[in-house]
Amino acid sequence: MRDRDDVPYIVIDRNGGGGFGSFVLGALVGAGVALLMAPRSGEETQAEIRERAERLRLTAEDRVRDAQRRIEGRMEQAREGLTSRIDDVKEAVDSGKQAAVEARVSLEHRLEQSKAAYRAGIDAAREAAEAEAPPEEVEA
Repeated sequence: MRDRDDVPYIVIDRNGGGGFGSFVLGALVGAGVALLMAPRSGEETQAEIRERAERLRLTAEDRVRDAQRRIEGRMEQAREGLTSRIDDVKEAVDSGKQAAVEARVSLEHRLEQSKAAYRAGIDAAREAAEAEAPPEEVEA
């Protein structure tokens, strides 16, 4: 029969192993074996297994809730960052539209000024040409 003072061996896999899931599974199996090997009655062992399983369930639920809160916090930060960037882009687009409208108005104004100057030049050239032209002879 095995001596109760024997210390179990712990093996650590430094190459990745199975991760947290394997650790939990190993812990459960180890706890179950330890309970079954303990000198207790079946009812006491079953009660101990139920108690430890309940504690494990509560711990797992707490960890899941913590992970969920962390994920929700990160998602909220990402959402806020995205909203901020979208607002920045909308502002840039609106500024671009406003600048385009202002540039069009300015261009149309300068175009009208150029047309007016062109017309004024043509009118001045006509008047100068008419002033220099000899009077028309009147037929007698």
